[in-house]
Amino acid sequence: MKNAINVLMTIFCVVALLSPSLISQTAGDIQLKPIAFANSATLLDALKNRRSERSFSEKELSLQQLSDLLWAACGINRPESGKRTAPTASDKREIDVYVAMAKGLYLYDADKHSLKLILAEDIRDLTGKQRFVKNAPVNLIFVADYEKMSGNKEARDFYSATDTGFISQNVYLYCAAEGLATVVRGWVDREPLAKKMNLTTDQNIILAQTVGYSK
Repeated sequence: MKNAINVLMTIFCVVALLSPSLISQTAGDIQLKPIAFANSATLLDALKNRRSERSFSEKELSLQQLSDLLWAACGINRPESGKRTAPTASDKREIDVYVAMAKGLYLYDADKHSLKLILAEDIRDLTGKQRFVKNAPVNLIFVADYEKMSGNKEARDFYSATDTGFISQNVYLYCAAEGLATVVRGWVDREPLAKKMNLTTDQNIILAQTVGYSK
């Protein structure tokens, strides 16, 4: 009986190792789920319910919610061209979305619809000066990569701020439709956060946005 159990456990481990869902993600990275389009809320419902909230519970989002949230923010909605749910000036796609959670800091890869692990460390308290950021389950950090842009600094500042606004509003509308709380934040100590995130001098933190359940 014991030998039979050992054989079954060995078979289970081999199958698990060969599972496509596990092979598709490297250690620490997160393969997000396909988008669930079943939400019955209309755009008018989302606009009616859109609001900023600053009181969050520590309850974590599900993987499906996180997947849908990031796709809504700036995921690919036209696979044939790779274009996104949010516009960017001259289609430069210069805004990177970082995700700070208790398990670490991740970078959203829209092409693979996955999260790449950047730091295996909880840095949520560095994402803003408000007290609620360190306990909220998700803090998004919108970073402009000026290497992808043309023009002078004034133009890059203007368009990257505008493009971030489109993305953050997509997050607001998703949260309103899903019954989640969110608030976009400009009160960020950018220099120490950028240093912790290992950003280059061409990467500029524009805004942060907290997402979670209302407390």
